[in-house]
Amino acid sequence: MDCLKSVQNYLSKMVSEVNGMKVLLLDQDTTPIISVAVTQTTLLAKEVYLIDRIDNRSRDKMKHLKCICFCRPTPESIQAIVEELRQPNYGEYYLYFSNTLKKSQIERLAEVDEFECVREVQEYFSDFLAINPELFSLNLNSSKNSIFIENSSTWDNKSYDRCSEGIIAILLALKRKPLIRYERNSIIGRKLATEVNYQIQQELPLFEFRKMDTPPILLILDRRNDPVTPLLNQWTYQAMVHELLGINNSRVDLSNVPGIRPEMKEVVLSIDHDQFYKKNMFLNFGELGSNIKEYLDEYQLKHKSSMNIESIDDMKKFMEDYPEFRKLSGNVTKHVALVGELSRIIEKEMLLEVSELEQSLACSESHTQDLKTLKNLLERSSLSDDHKIRLTLLYALHYEKSTNNFTNGLVDLLTRNRVDPNKILMINEILKYANSENRQEDLFANEDVLSRTKNVFKGLKGVENVYTQHVPQLIKILESLVKGKLKDSTYPFVEGNSKDRPQDVIVFMIGGATYAEAREVEKFNRMYQGVRVVLGGTFIHNSKRYVENITIHLRNIAFSFLSEVHDAVNKWSAPKEENNNNNEFNSKLQRDNNRPVRSNKLENF
Repeated sequence: MDCLKSVQNYLSKMVSEVNGMKVLLLDQDTTPIISVAVTQTTLLAKEVYLIDRIDNRSRDKMKHLKCICFCRPTPESIQAIVEELRQPNYGEYYLYFSNTLKKSQIERLAEVDEFECVREVQEYFSDFLAINPELFSLNLNSSKNSIFIENSSTWDNKSYDRCSEGIIAILLALKRKPLIRYERNSIIGRKLATEVNYQIQQELPLFEFRKMDTPPILLILDRRNDPVTPLLNQWTYQAMVHELLGINNSRVDLSNVPGIRPEMKEVVLSIDHDQFYKKNMFLNFGELGSNIKEYLDEYQLKHKSSMNIESIDDMKKFMEDYPEFRKLSGNVTKHVALVGELSRIIEKEMLLEVSELEQSLACSESHTQDLKTLKNLLERSSLSDDHKIRLTLLYALHYEKSTNNFTNGLVDLLTRNRVDPNKILMINEILKYANSENRQEDLFANEDVLSRTKNVFKGLKGVENVYTQHVPQLIKILESLVKGKLKDSTYPFVEGNSKDRPQDVIVFMIGGATYAEAREVEKFNRMYQGVRVVLGGTFIHNSKRYVENITIHLRNIAFSFLSEVHDAVNKWSAPKEENNNNNEFNSKLQRDNNRPVRSNKLENF
């Protein structure tokens, strides 16, 4: 089960099946899918000479080129393809969709193909961002796509459909027909699990895969059951870059880094084309420092040998090695710039000290000492508001039910130290979202304190022992699952049952996953031979985006509620119309009965 390879195989097949010079047209959803999975160099090698958006109507006519359209089957993309086919810019069209098409959509495309330029229509199930082999995302950023509406237990219809479609796509891409389990206390999790099961039943011919010894498991989890993991600073390379700099579709923006060279203002992190990144992405910062020094030494050695060209044979050898040498040069520069900026941020924002308290708040029971250290940090003007808010949140979540809870006093302390009032409000909002009443597990169960505090060393050498103590709740759930100890009462099946220990597990996290969890999943797969776990989520968080996204969700809910109140007031104050209730009921009935009819086989135009 490899998310990245499955998407790359689809894309490779897509561009290889169409011979000759071609153009690739994408929509707003498939553009990031392509950019994460393949490079422009790879596409160019397959004779793809132009990449553009399907909704760009100012493209030139080039009848000598063939056109591959790779889009999500959304109404907007279907409409853009319809307009394209009415006035074709290219000689032939090959239509590929990242998910299943409705019968009505196929008929509409067939009707508009008056010039008979469409040669092929296919469904290639790659309706997700494949980030790592064991990590995928639906890229549902809350600033654009709210998950909730009305309250945090009610799905927004658009996000609900996107999640069910994305899960169906990953199952088809990995060729798995699973049993589905979900967290009992998650209303939105139960609804999504039921819908995915319904869609599988509707598409049974697509799910006729080879029967496996033990049935795969699709496990649907809710982010609110572990609000701690996204709040912690990270100390492994990939997660750390995302936490401190941000990774957006495999790209890192370094334009604000002091003294950065122009060609380094945006860098790409790809495990397929950057062996150093692939080898070090899950290593802690201490190990990374020594590895990058060795990498730099390797480059300097090769650079020195390239300067000693004394014969024609030396020159030939240098020219043969030049592409690899140039690639090595670019990679060394990129990673030295990244690690240098990470080091600068660590020092400037006192992350060693901050992270040590974070880990204590997340992993141990030491209320008096934690509170004393926290008060001291909140008093410091040099510590940023974001760090102060996160530390207070961790304290509030951990000691929510403690008789000595001092959250209100910490809020007063933040106010006295002139922390942004809007950020202070986030504390109460996140406690509403993920308080102990809404969580299924006890995140802060008492454990052996000695096991969590030994090997505490200062400096980067101790990062592995001090700053990566926390284990995400996800791993504890997976361990129970593969040992056959995950209770049906707390993680029920939608349909069917199995007492077998699963070999293949697909986890979907409603509310977003993290790179920290992806790293633990990769480690879990190595530890449990014969078990393969893939993790996905609505989004990939760092702490800042996580706090912002929850705040946006809750404010959208509040806005929705106020809008409903306003509409209700207007409705009762306006003159009443006859049969208004009947019309409203009929429209709801029509929506309920208007389930999409999917085509199991795409017919020729």
